[in-house]
Amino acid sequence: MIIPVRCLSCGKPIGHLWEKFKKRAEEGENTKKILDELGLERYCCRSVLLGQEDLIELVGKFKKT
Repeated sequence: MIIPVRCLSCGKPIGHLWEKFKKRAEEGENTKKILDELGLERYCCRSVLLGQEDLIELVGKFKKT
């Protein structure tokens, strides 16, 4: 739901790359190319971004007020 600030395995900062990755992926660009250009070489960092699902809108529907 919320992108981690650092990679869970190696500790590399990746949180600042999420918006760029999401925007380019929604435009239909190849994800391998995006990750390469963002400088993510390790598979652990790549898996964090690829495995992320933006659920904030879905969770917001069930908020108690």
